[in-house]
Amino acid sequence: MSILPNRIPARMKGLNRAEICDVNFSEFVRDWDGEVDAAPAPHEPILDGSALDAQGFSELFESQLISRHLDLMARVLRVQNKVFYTIGSSGHEGNAMVARATRHTDPAFLHYRSGGFMAERFRKLPGMDPVMDSALSFAASSEDPISGGRHKVWGSKPLWVLPQTSTIASHLPKALGTAIAIETGRRIGYDLPIPDDSIAICSFGDASSNHATAQTAFNAAAWTAYQKLPAPVLFVCEDNGIGISVKTPNGWIERNFSQRPDLDYFYADGLDLASGYADVQRAVEHCRRTRRPTFLHLRTTRIMGHAGTDFEIEWRSIEELCAVEASDPLLRSAAIALQSGLMSKDEVLALYESTRKRCFAAAEEADSRPKLDRLDDVIAPLAPYTPAAVKKEAERADYAQRRLKVFGGEDKLPEQQAPRHLAIQINNALHDTFAKYPETLLFGEDVAQKGGVYTVTRGLQKAFGPRRVFNTLLDETMILGMAQGFANVGLLPIPEIQYLAYFHNAGDQLRGEAASLQFFSNDQYRNPMVVRIAGLGYQRGFGGHFHNDNSITALRDIPGLVVGCPSRGDDAVTMLRTLTALAKVDGRVAVFLEPIALYMTKDLHEAGDGGWLTGFPAPGEAMSLGEGRVYDADNDDLVIFTYGNGVPMSLRAARQIEQKHGWKARVVDLRWLVPLNEDFIVEQARNAKRIIIVDEGRRSAGVGEGVITAIIEGGYGKRPFQRVVGVDTYTPLAGAAFLVIPGEEDIVTAADRLAAS
Repeated sequence: MSILPNRIPARMKGLNRAEICDVNFSEFVRDWDGEVDAAPAPHEPILDGSALDAQGFSELFESQLISRHLDLMARVLRVQNKVFYTIGSSGHEGNAMVARATRHTDPAFLHYRSGGFMAERFRKLPGMDPVMDSALSFAASSEDPISGGRHKVWGSKPLWVLPQTSTIASHLPKALGTAIAIETGRRIGYDLPIPDDSIAICSFGDASSNHATAQTAFNAAAWTAYQKLPAPVLFVCEDNGIGISVKTPNGWIERNFSQRPDLDYFYADGLDLASGYADVQRAVEHCRRTRRPTFLHLRTTRIMGHAGTDFEIEWRSIEELCAVEASDPLLRSAAIALQSGLMSKDEVLALYESTRKRCFAAAEEADSRPKLDRLDDVIAPLAPYTPAAVKKEAERADYAQRRLKVFGGEDKLPEQQAPRHLAIQINNALHDTFAKYPETLLFGEDVAQKGGVYTVTRGLQKAFGPRRVFNTLLDETMILGMAQGFANVGLLPIPEIQYLAYFHNAGDQLRGEAASLQFFSNDQYRNPMVVRIAGLGYQRGFGGHFHNDNSITALRDIPGLVVGCPSRGDDAVTMLRTLTALAKVDGRVAVFLEPIALYMTKDLHEAGDGGWLTGFPAPGEAMSLGEGRVYDADNDDLVIFTYGNGVPMSLRAARQIEQKHGWKARVVDLRWLVPLNEDFIVEQARNAKRIIIVDEGRRSAGVGEGVITAIIEGGYGKRPFQRVVGVDTYTPLAGAAFLVIPGEEDIVTAADRLAAS
């Protein structure tokens, strides 16, 4: 609906569009000459037939004006280097209706055009100031209440708005995951931090709805609802008809979503508070009552461009721009205020200008507030680590009675059993973890009745029930999105990614979302989890690229992530205790990388020697973060750094090297791949006469490069060394696979080269 006539004064053709929209509002109010109704009482409808009362309209209108003037302020002060973000909410101010119709305890995952929503949600709790809080964020002040100056994000801890960065649509899976988590927590008897009937809110644009990450969330929501499982998520598609400069075909959102089974569709006019509010209420009430995924198609527009750097006049006609600006929702709200008799022209303009002054005053004050100026302060919330508290939690053993019940008696406790191989001990460790933490959940593909492709999760569902151990749809993005959702409400998720190669489909859910939450919320929000990934090479008789992927680099490059890789059963147990403790105490996101080829390995040197079987460490034993394992610590003729499959290979190769060259070798199992313990590496290199680095990953950007760097920077780069590493290629099938990854003979050959040098 166009409010302004399609007039194009010559003076407007050369001005920036923000200034034009600003002038439009004042001129529209001054020129308005419609009929005026008798002023409604606060709780009477703002207009006849409207579900919105006069008080509600007044507050929504004020929220819209706050959002608009924050945008205008940002455009003006950005050129003065006082503001550092200009992607605005202008044209989307109607999303304030969604905030009004929902609760502040409904977790919200918002896209960047959510100024109206935030201004309105701030009303839910007394003593909060949407203008000053937003100004501090725009100014990148370290006093910004949500990010501490690290990014301009919409977020608030007391208001349950979890901050999102700008990765397109990547927040939809975790929003759905949070909705599912609300129901899961209630069903397992967990005391949720929010009411049991809460819903999750997730907003995004029409262009973003086409993204694969959005589609996976829509599909998973419908998949869940189809099975009659609750998933109370409100997807709010704010349809402004354009993505930066790419237009959405007219009618596409309605056509694409209005008839989707198990995704309940509602439409609301976000440009008109009086007519749109009832439809927003209907969608919210439906989602809360039915606990079904709900799609709210909210009509919006986009004025003033995508951001301050988007000069639309260069690529859109002046006629088109004027038509878009004529649909400004603030013009319609001003008309409602005047028509209803609620406000006079002077009162509307006075409110408009006082809001402007309030926003600019807050921005000037925010500009004077402290900024981040120390590296330590910038990265402080990225990877918090409190060693003493983590150690205490990892070694905590006050759950003996639950253990006895889980394992079936004292004589059946795993520490009372004979040494076993890696897969069995991981399975025992998972049972033990579930006994220790009743809030633990394990889920993924084939993990439930089947017990996993390699039987590592066998018996868990039988022991702890289908509400805590369950299969998911075949979608790694959604598996990690669900993990974030469960973690958001305080549960302890242990998602499984069936193979390392499958992780790459969903990597942004860790890189852009889970691992970044503490950083962008200044450690106010945490989504702790331990992601189990089976991977690496050396499987015989079953393999190829997707089942023998050795691309560890994708994990090493995620800030704040912890990656542990055990090579034997007892290490797996103590490492898992530490990883869960890191999650519980410090909120960390971690990957537990399980070498598939070692799952069933029993022998080390000779068939039947049982050299790779280990006992189960009793509760109270744990491994410190970064702590390696050293074999034959007194040997210094040769030091071999390795991990995973490389550990037993190196131990076998060490025997051959001693027989061939007379060198006594020390084998160092790094165990922790991210972050690498550089001090430990340097200490092991200190008295080494020679060094071999055995890295089963790929040559480029692998773990071995990190080891070499640590040794050189530690001052021991002149030690003779060789690197035995995988080839930069995909893994082929059958015996050819062993041509592209290190083998024992390669380690011996590396020693030969050292001997010849």
